[in-house]
Amino acid sequence: MLFFGSSIFGQISLNSIRNGFSGAGSSSSNSTTKNNAGTSTHDSPKFAAAGREWYVSATRGTGQLGTKKKPAKDLGNIIHHLKPNDIIYIAAGTYTSKGDMGSDEINVPVKIYGGYDETFTKRDPWGEYKTIMTGTNDYMKSTSPRIYIRTDQQREDNGQLSEGSEIVVEGLIIDNGPRNRYHEDQDLAIRRTANAPTNKNPAPESGGIVITGSKYTDVKVQHCVIMNTAPTQGALSTRVHAGGKCVIYNNLLINNTGNAIQLMTGYTGSDDKLIPKYHVQNNTTLFTWKHDAVASYGGNGCKTDQNLKVTLEKNVFAFGHMGGVYSQSTPMIMNNNLFSGNLKYDFKERNTMMNVNEILDESVNLDQNSEGNESALIQINVAERWAKIYASRQIISRADVDAAATASNSGANQLRSMLGLNLQGNDVAMDADIFLPRLMLDEGLPAGFMLWNGKGCGKPAFN
Repeated sequence: MLFFGSSIFGQISLNSIRNGFSGAGSSSSNSTTKNNAGTSTHDSPKFAAAGREWYVSATRGTGQLGTKKKPAKDLGNIIHHLKPNDIIYIAAGTYTSKGDMGSDEINVPVKIYGGYDETFTKRDPWGEYKTIMTGTNDYMKSTSPRIYIRTDQQREDNGQLSEGSEIVVEGLIIDNGPRNRYHEDQDLAIRRTANAPTNKNPAPESGGIVITGSKYTDVKVQHCVIMNTAPTQGALSTRVHAGGKCVIYNNLLINNTGNAIQLMTGYTGSDDKLIPKYHVQNNTTLFTWKHDAVASYGGNGCKTDQNLKVTLEKNVFAFGHMGGVYSQSTPMIMNNNLFSGNLKYDFKERNTMMNVNEILDESVNLDQNSEGNESALIQINVAERWAKIYASRQIISRADVDAAATASNSGANQLRSMLGLNLQGNDVAMDADIFLPRLMLDEGLPAGFMLWNGKGCGKPAFN
């Protein structure tokens, strides 16, 4: 069965976040919001202040004025100027951050919109005007998340932690391929250690977009592509604190380790009104690898913390090295999601692994009104070159590695035997020849242009 293409996606109104996610999957012709001040009754003074608009262009940017007429050259060049509720518009181009560090860290709530032409009047973030956030693998460059927004440490003048406002990331393409270190530079298997003699950094063990909000801070990530990242946790990872809401909509997450989407909580209390809420809709996760070749963790399309309320709707969770959705006993609604090609399970709740047709029968925390979830064979529109590499990968398990280890009769083992200690095994190769092989943007992006009966992401369109 094929994905059938569609280009129906516009922007979700920010009001849908404030209003309990109503219309979370709706289409709109608006390209951005002009609301650059906090609107919540919980906004603290700093997070309620109106921000300004910034413009960034790799082609004609210069200096740090960041105006429409004189844009900055890179987001990294103006981060130290950003204030709460600033809005950043980024034109098409390839961005490697200040000093080619490959990571942008922002500590105030902002809204970032990519995919513009040089006049900032047209948008086509997955087409003509791609805003590509990447870096290099040079030694001593950053291995932090490519886009890292954290506001939970910000304080008011009286010392109290700041609260409220909104964080938005929209229309960015995160490609860590150029940031990764590959074995013998063949782009077939990543290496997580540095190699100083060859001036090589380790492949970053971090996500593409990582967001941690303050209390009552709402988050939205939509129309983004994240690929070739090698995190322990999420390629797209959000941590929402007490009273906050998060929308994750129409994103393509392809060829990443860890969990493609990771939903986390910053709230440990029991007040039902404060438990963070997530609405995850029309996203496509493909080819999500374990953390490493012999790891027993990672490899999920979506992983969720316990103290959350989550709705998963019309997503495609496919080709996870472990599974589709891993719920840590999360109260959850799942409607009309598609699961395909996951190796161990479609849905896992704590230690219980389930296929789609077993979920309603065996899940403890899934809302029994959930419906329409299905499993089907699907054909993914990726380049033949990469597909052949992926199909020839070797899947290694920890059990296989342990079974292959034998204890040597070394002096150290003779001593350990006399002391009643376990013997040490010989080294066994633990790296696969193919592991997170680099996927080029033009090879993988077409997979995000397609829907399967309304499920998964589609190419965003703006008027």
